[in-house]
Formats: sequence, structure tokens, C-alpha cells
Amino acid sequence: MKLFVNSKETDLPENSHLRELANLLQLPEKGVAVAVNNKMVFRNEWENHVLKENDRITIIKAACGG
Repeated sequence: MKLFVNSKETDLPENSHLRELANLLQLPEKGVAVAVNNKMVFRNEWENHVLKENDRITIIKAACGG
């Protein structure tokens, strides 16, 4: 199925969970926020959040500095 991750088209198998996408993208365990269709999804919900065709996922990584 086709998804958009930070506006970039990405393909995943049907009925994939957000956790599978996070693993595929090798997201770090901390310092990352994820929204699906502009709705924040908490890390403890990633395992059960089923992605759908054309979902728009926004990934924001924390940055240090000043």
C-alpha cells in the first residue's frame, strides 16, 4: 500500500502497523514524535495502530543545540 512519510511516497504491505514502519525507518527509541493524518500517535500505541492506504505520516525528530 502507498503511504506518505514526511511527504515522500513509501510502500508497505497491507495492514502494516506503525511499529513496522518505525522499525523499517530505524527510528530511535527516544526523541521522536509521530503523527498520522495530523493526529499524534503515542509510542505505546504504535504496535496497534494499523496504517491505511494514502495515510500521511509526519515524523519529527528532536534536535539539540541553541
